[in-house]
Amino acid sequence: MNADAHPLVVRARELAADLLLPEAERVDQEGVPAGHVEAVKRSGLLGVVAPVEYGGSGAPAAVLRETAEILSGACCSTWFVQTQHHTPVQTLARSGLPVRERLLGPLARGELLSGVAYAHLRSFPRVPVRARRRHGGWRFEGTVPWYTGWGLNDVMLLAGVTDADEALFAFAEARDQPGLTASPPVRLAALTAARTVSLELDGLWLPDDAVALRTPHARWAAGDRARTLNATPAVFGVAEAALSLLDEATAGPLRARLADVRRRAYALADDPAPHERAAERLAVRAEAYQVLGTATTAAVVAGGGRAMALTSRAQRLAREALFLLVQGQTAESRTAHLAALSGA
Repeated sequence: MNADAHPLVVRARELAADLLLPEAERVDQEGVPAGHVEAVKRSGLLGVVAPVEYGGSGAPAAVLRETAEILSGACCSTWFVQTQHHTPVQTLARSGLPVRERLLGPLARGELLSGVAYAHLRSFPRVPVRARRRHGGWRFEGTVPWYTGWGLNDVMLLAGVTDADEALFAFAEARDQPGLTASPPVRLAALTAARTVSLELDGLWLPDDAVALRTPHARWAAGDRARTLNATPAVFGVAEAALSLLDEATAGPLRARLADVRRRAYALADDPAPHERAAERLAVRAEAYQVLGTATTAAVVAGGGRAMALTSRAQRLAREALFLLVQGQTAESRTAHLAALSGA
């Protein structure tokens, strides 16, 4: 089936048109409401790539990308909250540990929404969060700098580094509890609505049966590197939303550029050797950002003075584009992007 005709893509379009886009400017200023999360849960989109036998759709990657473009283009904050969910689902689908049977079904069916707390693993050998063996489980100490969806997520996939330099991932309830305290929501230039906090871990204890993955950090980092080499679908979703605000004479050439870089980015993403062609992947990623920046800048220029109002869609999209520049960024992708910007 063509991704455009997949039932979940159709559902994503309906959700975007009926709820997300009409409310996007208000949500940007007031925060993602629980009603948006409930609508996403009911839609089936949280199980897009989850195994069918656990209540998911088992759809191909192209469907996940298409739905991500639609949701991010309509309301990037809502997209960002729900996109965290797919990593826990995929982690559980590959896990052979007991937590799979407890949580994969509820996550795949959209009964629970999961967040993630693992980006700090990218700072290794610095270890912001340490996980140590204690009393039939694991004790977590340290600080999670960024956690999105606080107050909206039911559970989180939390990562720490063991004394043996393993990356250990375990599920916890996403709430204040002994050993876990959330900061007030962080005020950001964009996507404050996604309810991002930092988490202080002061002896949070999780039992062995909460563990979903335990692997050498180097092995995890290799897989993470492969994912962060590629452009995220949200870049294309937000860019297309910006182009929709322009007249065709202006939008046409930019839309052609966007379609070309999108085609090349997704061809690389589908390459069966995800660790190869790193330089090409990073170059295409940087090119996608350049088109995004041009598209959102054009939308602001076309909007004139009105684009400076916080109620302006063009201005919101421009700020969301700035956020996407650093979302999922690594030292490697940062270096490649800066080189592209400087013409090196």
